[in-house]
Amino acid sequence: MIRRREVATSRFRQRVNTRIRHAVGLTQDPPPACDDPTLSYLPVDAVARLVHGDLSTMIIGGLASLFLQMLHPHAMAGVAQHSRYQKDALGRLLQTANFIGRTTYGSKSMAALDIERVLAVHEAVRGVADDGVAYYANDPHLLAWVHACESAMFLAAYQRYARVRLSAAAADTYVSEMAQLARDLGAQAPPRTLAELTAQLAAFRPELRLSAAGVEARDFVAHGFVHGALQRGAQRLFVQSAYGIMPDWARDQLGVAASTRARTRVVTGASHVLCAVVRRFVPPTERVRVNL
Repeated sequence: MIRRREVATSRFRQRVNTRIRHAVGLTQDPPPACDDPTLSYLPVDAVARLVHGDLSTMIIGGLASLFLQMLHPHAMAGVAQHSRYQKDALGRLLQTANFIGRTTYGSKSMAALDIERVLAVHEAVRGVADDGVAYYANDPHLLAWVHACESAMFLAAYQRYARVRLSAAAADTYVSEMAQLARDLGAQAPPRTLAELTAQLAAFRPELRLSAAGVEARDFVAHGFVHGALQRGAQRLFVQSAYGIMPDWARDQLGVAASTRARTRVVTGASHVLCAVVRRFVPPTERVRVNL
């Protein structure tokens, strides 16, 4: 009797695991981790493996990163003119998740193939933005912006919603680890500490504005592209959580009203619960532990 109950519980957990992963576009199993220090792209005890291994915080950080990236009119023009994100949003999420997974947990050869693939796709992403200025997706300056958005928001989400916060030293290590990926992609002067990352984001502010394409992308992501009442409710909460970890100036430019303290507390509390539920059914990826 006990054995049958355990089997039923295991099957239920697996069904929920699959539903959660599919809801955010993860329809494929993650790549196997390379735990050989001589072959692994990132260190086998990388802080990035902690940060990127928590699906719940990666959803929040990923949304915040998307919202932040929308504020650069040239980066947004490339997405609007060359992407099918509204027709295949989950497919794009899967591509991004696969890239993050392979460069975080994969071997040097696996990461190199994915980096080459991304650069090859970006080679054709060029055109003219709404301000009449030409853009190019492999421009080291634009690559630096995208990298800064992703690193800052993944880290911010982890620090706000993970079970254990990183120490200041571990946060700096994460930024330094991600700088390797940025350099290999061709990004300009990637930061190596959290202070440098924060300063780099601030340095981009004179270039930022919410273009018409940005408004369209913001509304598409914010209003939901998942199906089912439960999934839409979870996404709305994750979106509010994403707004909450963004810098105040970025929320202002995005046109998102600041929440009251009471509402912020409610959203934060509810998001902690939701993250715990996701973590219950999609446990963080197993990895070599680092000293926090």
